[in-house]
Order: sequence, then structure tokens, then C-alpha cells
Amino acid sequence: MTTTQTTDTLRRILDYSSRPDPYPLYAELRETPVAAQEDGSYVVSTYREIADLLHNPHLSSDVRNLSHPMPTHEGDATPAFINLDPPEHDRLRRMAMRHFGPPHTPGLVAGAEGDLTAIVGTLIDGFAGKEQIDIVDDFAYPFPVSVICHLLGVPREDEPRFHLWVEALVDSIDYNPETDPKEKLENGLQARKDLRRYLGGLLEKRHGRPGDDLLTRMANDDGPDGRMTDEEIVSTANLLLIAGHETTVNLITNGMLTLLRHPQVLRRLREEPDLVVPLVEELLRYEPPVHIIPWRAAYSDITVGDTVIPKGSQIMLMLASGSRDPNRFHEPDRFDPDRRDIQHLGFGSGIHLCFGGPLARLETQIALTALVRHLDGPRLVTDPPPYRRSPILRGPVHLLVEQQAAG
Repeated sequence: MTTTQTTDTLRRILDYSSRPDPYPLYAELRETPVAAQEDGSYVVSTYREIADLLHNPHLSSDVRNLSHPMPTHEGDATPAFINLDPPEHDRLRRMAMRHFGPPHTPGLVAGAEGDLTAIVGTLIDGFAGKEQIDIVDDFAYPFPVSVICHLLGVPREDEPRFHLWVEALVDSIDYNPETDPKEKLENGLQARKDLRRYLGGLLEKRHGRPGDDLLTRMANDDGPDGRMTDEEIVSTANLLLIAGHETTVNLITNGMLTLLRHPQVLRRLREEPDLVVPLVEELLRYEPPVHIIPWRAAYSDITVGDTVIPKGSQIMLMLASGSRDPNRFHEPDRFDPDRRDIQHLGFGSGIHLCFGGPLARLETQIALTALVRHLDGPRLVTDPPPYRRSPILRGPVHLLVEQQAAG
């Protein structure tokens, strides 16, 4: 494909009309694994090339290494570690991981299973008497946001405020100055500032006080790398709050949509609860919550296949396309929970492998198991459902389901 053709294919992928099913367009894109765009950026769409780049030390996550600055990152006084490179990335990730998982906090995720199950049970109880439910509003959104707010130490009554902030932030991720109104970027920047200001206020009350929530732990911990500054804690909390629920909302919703489209698998999961573990892994490949890493920067000239990507170039990684690459997966467009060797790109790879992946997996396993067990004869009201605007964090904005009876 020519540069003009690949640019047109990418434009169609990003267009909202393609949101219900971008996969045929990904197949077009894969005809040119590393495709130069008319604006000088590069799009990578095949599994091997994406995986290689995610492990390439010459690929930067720091916006300062782009030849042309990106407006979506303006206003971040202290970037989250997801937007940094080693050694700063490694230091901040280590410091945050001390409180989020092994080896220092090995029981955080596994020990939360009882609480997660209780939250899900309460939400399921709310289905009683309803002939129609919205999987997003009634279940997939309130579940993970309750979990991450509890872990961080955010008061329950403040949770609704995050919905507005996160919506504005997510909407601004793929801001295009040529096609989008400036308000889209401005709303995102304002939401970013409001969220950081709020988290900073919570943090001030944590210093010198005991507590088990993540904000308190980060505020008072002196580990091998020292103590995080308040700015670093706020950036880390901001990242965890957004990434900790937005992707899980999509994963649960995409999962239920996929099961409703594959009723034989839904029935099987009801009869074989242990199937949920490989099923979620296949779901992360087949209908992932994150479709695109919208930018990375080339530290220096990078050779990918037969293409040399010049230093400073923007690189877009099409994760969902890579996970449907027929050169890596047999019959990639078939949903198969019995599939073996599912080395998907659903959580990325390399040093930026999704920090909260273990928690998202457990949340989704518990959520889908409960939904298929308690919904009797569920049926999609609209297929395809309406989707969120973002092509990056792709998922239905609503998923209306009719049920015969609530268990």
C-alpha cells in the first residue's frame, strides 16, 4: 500500500463510524506492517513488529523526544511514569509497585477477592425486578471505580466527580488539532488540573498518619529509592485512578458483549466456571480494552523490518491489530477460549506492561462469572451497541440487555 492508502486506512479506523468493527480495516493496514503516514509519523500493525518495538530500548515514551510536540501532554507538571523512560520510569514504577503487588505487597490483589465478590453481589442485587439493564451504567462502571477508589483511599461520595473528569480526559487523548474543536483539548486539560488538585488535597491529609490505602502508603514510605515527592504521588495516583478503572470498564463490557454474541460460550461458562481464566485471556486478545498506543518516539533511527524510522518520529502501535495478526494466531477472528499460547498484546508488553493487569484480570473474571450465573436468558437490545468516541480506549458507552428474570 502507498503512503496515501495507509493514511486513508488509518483515517477510516479513527473515524467514529468504524468504532463497532475496526478489524477489517486493521487487516488492510497489516498489508504494510510499518506504514509511513503523510504527516511523517509511522503506524505499526503486525504482531512481531509491535512486540519487538515494545521491547526496543530506542523507543521512547517521553514526549520530549518527539520532533514535534504533542498538545495532549501540555500542562503536566510531573508526568506519570507511563510517560517516562528509564531510569526515571523504573524508579517510580518500583516505588509504586511496593504498595500494589509482589514482592512487597504480594497479597493485595489476591486478598481483595472477597471484597470484589461482595461489590459485584451488591450490584447484581440491583438487577432484581428490572427487565432491562445497562451493563455499563449498572455494573461495569461502578464496579472497578469503587475498587480503585477504595484502594487509593478516595471517599465513596466523591466517586461521581471522577466520572466527569475521566470522560473529559479520555475524550482528549486522541485530540487532533486539524479536525477536533479546541474545546475538546481544553476540557481535557481542565479535567487533568481539577483531578490533580483534588488528589493533592487528599494527599495533604495523609502525611504522618497511619493507613492502608495507597495514598497513605506512598506518602509515608521510605523505601530503597527514597520517598516520592508529592507531585510524583499525585501523578501516580492520577494514573492508577484513570487506568485502574477505565480499561476494566471496557474489558468487562466487551466481555459481556462477546459472550452474548457467542451464546454457546456463555452457556459453557455458566456450567464450567473455571473456564473464565482462559476466557479472559482470549478476550484480551479478541476484544481488548486498549486498541492503540497513540504515540511513541524514536530515540534514534530505528530499523523495523525493512523500514528505517527516523529519530524523533511519532510511532503509533496498533495493539488490537497485532492481536488479530494471522501470522501469529490461527484463525485470529474466531473467539476461542480453548486457544493455547495466547500471548496477546491486551496489556501491552515490555517495561510498560500494564501495571494493574492482575487486578483487571481478577475483576473481569469475577464480573463475567457473576453476570452469566445471575442473568437468565439475557438478550442484546441493540447490536452493535453505541460506542465511546475514543478509538484508543474502545468499548460500548452503553450495553442494554434484556433479562427474563434476575437470579
